[in-house]
Amino acid sequence: MFSRYFPILTWASTYRRDTFSADAIAAIIVTIMLIPQSLAYALLAGLPPEIGLYASIAPLVIYTIFGTSMTLAVGPVAVTSLMTASAIGELMARGTPEYLGAAIVLALISGLILIAMGVARLGFLANFLSHPVISGFITASAVIIALSQMKHIFGIHVEGHNLIEQISSLIASLSDTNLSTLAIGASTIGFLFWSRRMLALLLEQIGLSKWMANSLSKAAPVVAVIATTVAVWALDLQAAGVAVVGDIPRGLPIPTLPSFDAALWSMLFLPALMIGVVGYVETISVAQTLAAKRRERIDPDQELVAMGAANVGAAISGGFPVTGGFSRSIVNFDAGARTPAAGALTAIGIAIATMFLTPLLFLLPKATLAATIIVAVLTLIDVETIRRTWAYSKSDFAAMFATIVGTLVLGVEIGITAGVLLSLALFLARTSHPHFAIVGRVPETEHYRNVKRHSVETTPGVLSIRIDESLYFPNARFLEDTINEAISERTEIRDVILMCSAVNSIDASALESLQHINLRLKDAGITLHLSEVKGPVMDRLKRSHFLDRLAGNVFLSQFDADNEIRNRNALHTVQT
Repeated sequence: MFSRYFPILTWASTYRRDTFSADAIAAIIVTIMLIPQSLAYALLAGLPPEIGLYASIAPLVIYTIFGTSMTLAVGPVAVTSLMTASAIGELMARGTPEYLGAAIVLALISGLILIAMGVARLGFLANFLSHPVISGFITASAVIIALSQMKHIFGIHVEGHNLIEQISSLIASLSDTNLSTLAIGASTIGFLFWSRRMLALLLEQIGLSKWMANSLSKAAPVVAVIATTVAVWALDLQAAGVAVVGDIPRGLPIPTLPSFDAALWSMLFLPALMIGVVGYVETISVAQTLAAKRRERIDPDQELVAMGAANVGAAISGGFPVTGGFSRSIVNFDAGARTPAAGALTAIGIAIATMFLTPLLFLLPKATLAATIIVAVLTLIDVETIRRTWAYSKSDFAAMFATIVGTLVLGVEIGITAGVLLSLALFLARTSHPHFAIVGRVPETEHYRNVKRHSVETTPGVLSIRIDESLYFPNARFLEDTINEAISERTEIRDVILMCSAVNSIDASALESLQHINLRLKDAGITLHLSEVKGPVMDRLKRSHFLDRLAGNVFLSQFDADNEIRNRNALHTVQT
């Protein structure tokens, strides 16, 4: 029982020395990758760089206790960092204690919301964020993030709250470009792109194993950090106007509970909800993808609790919202991590770096961190998915397009809200006019297919109609109109069989419509029958008076219904 809520009890009992060795190696690789990422994502969120390190310690340890994924790596990510900056940027001035306090409260509220959803087993609510909406949101966010970092690449000041304002400000300020900063930023971007494509191959060519070459190639951002920091020191580029990270406090954060300000909490509730849900969707998709490769199981509701607890831990330790990161989780998986203990070991590595290595980062150029972010997020821009969605479903593309435009022009919260609302509206529109088909029997079989698509046999005087959707209030009137129109064109009809093989539920409004259809057909001398009604639907119908008042019968299969009515009509013809 306890292992359900504390998954660590499941795998810790079989933890062995070889498992520890694999987790330790993975932790070293992820730690090397995570240090520059944590600093960069903190700056993206508008926070001091050390906050990124704080947010990479406690959440990892907490997820080790509550998480069900063996390889998920938790910490700051680009999208939630952008959402954090967007949520707080219009409320507080960056660089102020109030801004930092709001980020901490945002993590706490988000964590509490996720825990509450997990305890209530509401993980299914994340399904309302469809894949086109999430894909569009991430693509648009990647564009915004990359653009927001260009000011650090050029060493200029850029203002604006949306894409258009930022582009205008960027173009207007290009004349103030700091060439030394541009050289660092551009060369770092070039090096990181080159290392992603070529470094592993080069290392393999000089004799390293494929695993070692791939692992070392992940350390390219650390190489860039070291090289550019040394360059700033050796060439005194700070005097030439190159912006550096500056003093990063040494030591671990002191755990504290964020203060409660009712007004601030009410303003941050909706952004916290969005950050939590978006982060959860990203987390669960990454976790399930990696788990499938090892045939492991992920508990979506427990993942809500785990991510919620991780965010609460981030808030108590002075961090900001975190989630399961795609890139670092892939690195953790490829590096051979076997259990969540790899995350706890990574947290130890980050803690050691926080206590002893931060003075070495004083001269780290902000352009280097900006380049790290740009290279990371550009891989999130998925043009191919946009193309495929356009080709496959125009309605899904409309939701994706609305999300992209809304996010780029109006902001992240409005963008994703627009996508969700349009997705729901299109769903209601589509299901309010579901596909239906008049069906007939495929000769010499018991299968029934659309008369417009197949060469089939129909029984004289019988209308067999299949509704390919669950029946509920938006399409209840459509069902009535469809049947009325069908029988008005066929005066010979004496029996109507409603084939329910695609009907998974019938709500109260649809039940009322079925009752009206039954009465109207009966008054017209037509008998209504049902066929292939699913068990759960039948159970609900039995709790109503509909079956008692149904003029016809309920048949197990469409073939049984059609065959019995055909035989009955033949017998009636003989008798008369």
